[in-house]
Amino acid sequence: MTERQLWERYKKYLCGVESLGLTLDVSRMNFADDFLERMRGPMEKAFDAMAALEKGAIANPDEKRMVGHYWLRAPELAPEPGLTKEIRDTVAAVRAFSDDVHAGRVKPPKADRFTRVLLVGIGGSALGPQLVADALGTAADRMQVFFFDNTDPDGMDRVLAQLGDRLAETLTVVISKSGGTKETRNGMVEAERAYQQKGLDFGRHAVAVTGEGSELDRYAKKGNWLRTFPMWDWVGGRTSVLSAVGLLPARLQGLDIDGMLAGARDMDAATRERDVLRNPAAMMALMWFHGSKGRGEKDLVILPYKDRLLLLSRYLQQLVMESLGKEKDLDGKVVNQGLAVYGNKGSTDQHAYVQQLREGVNNFFATFVEVLKDREGTSMRVEEEFTSGDYLLGFLLGTRRALFEKGRESMTLTVPDVSARTLGALIALYERAVGLYASLVNINAYHQPGVEAGKKAAGAVLELQRKLLAKLRGDKAKGHTAEELATAVGSPDEVETVFKVLEHLAANADQGVKREPGANRFETRFRAG
Repeated sequence: MTERQLWERYKKYLCGVESLGLTLDVSRMNFADDFLERMRGPMEKAFDAMAALEKGAIANPDEKRMVGHYWLRAPELAPEPGLTKEIRDTVAAVRAFSDDVHAGRVKPPKADRFTRVLLVGIGGSALGPQLVADALGTAADRMQVFFFDNTDPDGMDRVLAQLGDRLAETLTVVISKSGGTKETRNGMVEAERAYQQKGLDFGRHAVAVTGEGSELDRYAKKGNWLRTFPMWDWVGGRTSVLSAVGLLPARLQGLDIDGMLAGARDMDAATRERDVLRNPAAMMALMWFHGSKGRGEKDLVILPYKDRLLLLSRYLQQLVMESLGKEKDLDGKVVNQGLAVYGNKGSTDQHAYVQQLREGVNNFFATFVEVLKDREGTSMRVEEEFTSGDYLLGFLLGTRRALFEKGRESMTLTVPDVSARTLGALIALYERAVGLYASLVNINAYHQPGVEAGKKAAGAVLELQRKLLAKLRGDKAKGHTAEELATAVGSPDEVETVFKVLEHLAANADQGVKREPGANRFETRFRAG
């Protein structure tokens, strides 16, 4: 295809939302001329399913739940007046509480005011707030935000070291819908201990975002925490960033949550359009279907050419992969659907993996994210005619051309800036694309049975560890091999798991397990000591 032909294709298929300054260019996706017409019927069904979802249909049949993240930015669309009021009241409460914190009306016992936020959460309870904080944050923010987003002790130690004596000025926000998520609970327990070690009352520094009556809700009330904000069962974690989950830390940071909500609301309105040539979410879903053959046969590479959007690919990994990675379709048929997502940022990608993208296995299609505005203020010339931003665009267009020359498909998503409104629009765009694509491939995008299976398996490992420790403590006289211990605790087929657990216990002195070298690695003996 010549450059002139590409230009004509660009004009024919360019899809955008003028009010948001956003466009989606699909000209370098090699779909046939009749593809959009062939997909008209499936897309109409997808639009119908989305319309029913927004009106309150049970869109998550496994859990018998409505799916209402679209109501978060348009509460008037909620199917019940009570829900509309809850949403509006929560946003108002987020604003009022944040204002009280900033003004010092809500303050820590041993400092003049809160200056830091420690967010404890995992998955959607952390990835969305992290994206927002990194994309929109500046040195002038009202509060700095830190994260416990894993159950890694060393990771938590690093964050606590950064906070140092400022822990007395730190407001901790714990986010968990059920309150039973172990990673979040562990982070909360570690945070509470850190406060106690500095002579601080954790409850006077703590806020919860959780379901009413949850384990966390009860714990917060018992500990006289400062405040509790709601999480609703009709909002999934990966689509919760525009609920209190994301709005509270963003508002505490001093970010424009009204702008984010407005951008998402405007994108929602634009992507209800049934003419796919005027609907970037529909066009994106169709390109995913074309690019992966509706079977996830190729990966989706996200390449934002903007440092502030570095975390976009990580955020989209959960949104897309947890939503679309399903064993069975809505009819119960095994389909093993999914769409793998990875990415970096431009032009770092030029020096990382573009070599393989251009000349290696052709197992992907890319989305370039172009941001028109380079920076606040005036850019200097790094050469006589060029700014650093000129080079950034040059690398984007050059990389895109280099890939196309080798038959690698790509889309280009162009936005005017990285503002709160634009970020809200991007979040809404991808949420809608995920929902529409899920309908095209007939899966439930709103449950995550594989995640629950992993949690159950982890629980089984920890129960096995309890049995191993009990056995070792009850028989301190001699050491045991992993095979002997597996048999002794009634799990003879779990020898590898037993061996890995024992290795970990022995590597951490505070666990009270010692190792005695054997003839080889697998003859190592373990004992309490």
